[in-house]
Amino acid sequence: MLYNDAMGELQKILSGFRPQNIDPVIRIAHRTKVTAPTVLAGEIVVIGHPDLDSVAAEGLVRVRPSAIINCAPFVTGKYPNQGPVVLLSAGIPLFESDRNILESIPDRSCGRIEADNLVVGGTGSFALRSVSEVDINAALANARENLDSELDAFVRNTLTYLERDSERTLLLDPVIPPDVKTDFFDKPTVVAVRGSRYREDLRLLANFFADAKPLIIAVDGAADELISMGLVPHVILGDMDSVSDRSLRCGAELIVHAYASTSEPVAAPGALRCQQLGLPYMTFPVAGTSEDAALLLAYELGAKLIVAVGTHTHMEDFLDKGRGGMASTFLVRLKVGNRLVDAKGVSSLMSMNQPIGPSLLLLVSAALFPVVVLLLLTPAGQTLSRSLLLVYKAFTA
Repeated sequence: MLYNDAMGELQKILSGFRPQNIDPVIRIAHRTKVTAPTVLAGEIVVIGHPDLDSVAAEGLVRVRPSAIINCAPFVTGKYPNQGPVVLLSAGIPLFESDRNILESIPDRSCGRIEADNLVVGGTGSFALRSVSEVDINAALANARENLDSELDAFVRNTLTYLERDSERTLLLDPVIPPDVKTDFFDKPTVVAVRGSRYREDLRLLANFFADAKPLIIAVDGAADELISMGLVPHVILGDMDSVSDRSLRCGAELIVHAYASTSEPVAAPGALRCQQLGLPYMTFPVAGTSEDAALLLAYELGAKLIVAVGTHTHMEDFLDKGRGGMASTFLVRLKVGNRLVDAKGVSSLMSMNQPIGPSLLLLVSAALFPVVVLLLLTPAGQTLSRSLLLVYKAFTA
């Protein structure tokens, strides 16, 4: 049995032994993605996560908590995030609190939800507000009306990002990768990111892993899922904040993402963890997110084909990352696009009982759309479009 499945079964057994008259344990999650894997079934999880994204929600669904209390709005109205929908679809009760319970009670306290109150032994009672499907749907409808302003802000931010000399080099100049031992040149490479439905997509790529024998770069916590499938990554890259000690010791080369910046010293937050574990590591100072760094690493090391699993490809994905992360991802995708194939959505595609050809064309078109939009917004793209229009008119005259 796979490791994650075995842990899930163990959690069910342990929760079954809890006496009925004992209040459930309350887990305090200052960082949702870090705490979620340690939650046992039936526990109450308290988070402070405005605009809960679908990836974080899927992580919570997997551990089957009895309820989730958010000390921030599940939907702020900034954009229509789908995390609350994922939780409600799984039958998990949702509550919001105006008080910062995260700082008011210790982790692993015992308590219960009673008449829209969180009653904690020895600490007191905290008023809650039940969040229903009707509430979430109304909030999402309001958020959709705000998409125009968010998209406008994103475009302006991306163009501002492109105007910086230090950031433009990310697109135009080679990035010097660390001196890894693994030879990526002219080989197929999978870059796995812990994104929406990435587990399902990885499993549906089983034949590709078996036949093509690709090299694997795992970004942070994606390494845990790969290893549970019997796939040991060749490189683990990231902040090292959401990957287990077990995976870090799997023998993969460890690359800590160092956040290059002209205004601040280079920061490599994952270095300390590797040092504490006594594991050798390299740093990769590059602008952008760890996902961007992984794609650049594969590209600069000469990978023949880059298959991206779980990466950010559509509007909600990018808004989940925040506008600062979106701009760098657009640049990186422009740079590596001639070798990049997105596997995101393969699970949805294969689950449809319809011909694959048209669906695959639609998937590819959707992935290319934001790149085309960005090109048309740049001076070079506008010049190119005008030139193509003139050529078309000359031939049709």
